[in-house]
Amino acid sequence: MSGVLPPGLVAYQRTPIFTEATLPSGLRHRHQTKPGVWALITVVEGRLRFRRLDPLAETVLDADAPGVVAPEEPHEVEPLGAVRFFVEFYAAPPLRPQS
Repeated sequence: MSGVLPPGLVAYQRTPIFTEATLPSGLRHRHQTKPGVWALITVVEGRLRFRRLDPLAETVLDADAPGVVAPEEPHEVEPLGAVRFFVEFYAAPPLRPQS
């Protein structure tokens, strides 16, 4: 999938900026977002290998090429040298009752 989120989603959480030294080990291994949750991986500096696991596909992310993770999509990331990046989480806005 390209680095573009579907329309209508709303950001609700953002990680701190991770580096190759502070990247949590859980992100280096198979993990996935929750049902209904999309993620946008934004690289500030450097490069990050983004690996989709089902089906297997690899992309290199950089400041010009963010990565989009679909809900429940198994994936992992790997720093390619020095890197700084963060992840924002998105979901559909809650439905509001009609007045």
